[in-house]
Amino acid sequence: KELKRRENQERLASAVANLDTITKNNNIQRNIRNMVKEVLNILKDEKGGSISVRAANAISMLDSVTQNPQMQSHIRTMLWQVVSTLESIRE
Repeated sequence: KELKRRENQERLASAVANLDTITKNNNIQRNIRNMVKEVLNILKDEKGGSISVRAANAISMLDSVTQNPQMQSHIRTMLWQVVSTLESIRE
């Protein structure tokens, strides 16, 4: 159980790090960066429920973000990688 919790924490930290990279990239449209910042806030807010609940909420938000037709394909790919990482978080 402790191992599972630690793995989930590591996956969450990895996802947060990747999202942080996106928010600091000024070549990405502001609206997408702002959406990613909202997702980061959800993931970091420990009052928002368990890790898996926060991950699920973040996944649904990222899903809608990646539907944006103006998004550069490499950014979409990065977001999909984050979604994949978040999907592996289980309790």
